[in-house]
Amino acid sequence: MKEKSLVSRLITISALIMILAPATALSADRPNIVLLISDDQAWYGTSVQMHPQMPNSKSDFYHTPNLEELAAQGMRFSSGYAPATVCSPTRASLQTGMSPAKNLWTKAAPTKTAEDNYPLIPMVHRRSLRDEEITIAEVLSTAGYTSAHYGKWHIDGGGPEANGYDGGDGNTSNQTAWPLNDPDNPLDVIGMSNRALDFMRAADTADTPFFVQISYYPLHEEGNASPETVARVEARERGVVHDSVLVSAITEDLDVGVGVIMEGLEALGLSDNTYLIFMGDNGHRDKDNPIGSNTLESQAPLMGAKGNVSEGGIRVPFIISGPGIESNSWSHVPVVGYDFFPTFAEWAGIETNQLPEGIEGGSLVPLLENQGSGEIVRLNEGLVFHFPHYQAGGPQSSIRLGDYKLIKYYEGNRVALFDLSKDIGERHNLASDMPIKAAEFEHRLDRYLASVNAQMPQINLDFDPEKATETSTGGQHSTIIPYNPEDDPKHIYFPHLVPVIYSIP
Repeated sequence: MKEKSLVSRLITISALIMILAPATALSADRPNIVLLISDDQAWYGTSVQMHPQMPNSKSDFYHTPNLEELAAQGMRFSSGYAPATVCSPTRASLQTGMSPAKNLWTKAAPTKTAEDNYPLIPMVHRRSLRDEEITIAEVLSTAGYTSAHYGKWHIDGGGPEANGYDGGDGNTSNQTAWPLNDPDNPLDVIGMSNRALDFMRAADTADTPFFVQISYYPLHEEGNASPETVARVEARERGVVHDSVLVSAITEDLDVGVGVIMEGLEALGLSDNTYLIFMGDNGHRDKDNPIGSNTLESQAPLMGAKGNVSEGGIRVPFIISGPGIESNSWSHVPVVGYDFFPTFAEWAGIETNQLPEGIEGGSLVPLLENQGSGEIVRLNEGLVFHFPHYQAGGPQSSIRLGDYKLIKYYEGNRVALFDLSKDIGERHNLASDMPIKAAEFEHRLDRYLASVNAQMPQINLDFDPEKATETSTGGQHSTIIPYNPEDDPKHIYFPHLVPVIYSIP
């Protein structure tokens, strides 16, 4: 079966090459594309203010001067979203141009089973790219681009070189970062940036446009931060929302890597013809906020964190600079990471009807060329985030349409509705006040999930509410903690709830 899928994939790629062959002669005139991805970084986890009317949409402790400079050169998206609330589904989505729900890949860690004693049982999700899937690198190659991927791959499938990339660091994952504790090159942020620049230099010498994705390991393994950076951070006054010295230090080490790329592109004379993009792969880890972000008392601007679909789990730093983009500009139109697939294709001169079937993203070019205003044409209306798992809360999904967003909690089958234009922090559940709109949004969400055959959690018939359930925090230094359903954000919006005892309807 695998061999047949690979043959099918090669046929598809060959067909794309034949369709686009006349266009490759113009490839030398096309822009370069560099995509920088951070890991576990909050929307407000840099010193870049992500909303012009919200001073607290930036960190009160972390310093990222290079990202500030990138934002000043380009456009900030105040409603920029990662495709998923955890990393691997986001990374697969970026490669395929499809949502995690459609990809049937919605979690990074292994799936919980009935034996784990949660009220619901998440469905088994895949953890590798399929042979037949066409990546953005493969599509861009048909227009004459050479591509490379450095840093954290974390989606298996043979690694970047087996999926259309001409260079890179191989089939890497979180574990790759664990030993990267060189004080002069923390988590390899400088090393991988320089390797990427070497690739760009070679492509430029060959008059070949390039696409390079650099997936930095920070903010993982903050204990590997540069001791020099740690000492500098320790001397500063702590913030109210952020006060972790190590997280601040690794954030600033990440910013150094961004600076290496920016300075390198300038030195190579490529800045004027290169789109440089920075995006987080999902929201912050909840432990990075001392007060927490799942309480009404939190000083954080967003509710939620990595592992749930509240804004804090999916809204991320999202900045684009490059040819024709007005400096220090803003867009408040909701955008998502899988919009990059058709955007990059348009920059490369590839027509929408020449893309692989099923692409769900829409090109961002109309916004970039119109000072951030306009509409994005996507296959489906609205943005859906599907996380039918246990992590920072129970299984849940959400849909955003315009200013409104609905979250559906599968434990107890309850919904919460928010007007993000007035309540970006998702403190006020409007579902009881606007039952018709809530019902409409829930219907749209259910209809979309059914249309893509999304995986849904099932009732655990063996669930024992008297038995303690434990969960792992994940990572190199993971710990086992009791699962507490009261940690789920739904109990903020439905404070009268008690844990639900499930039975057969």
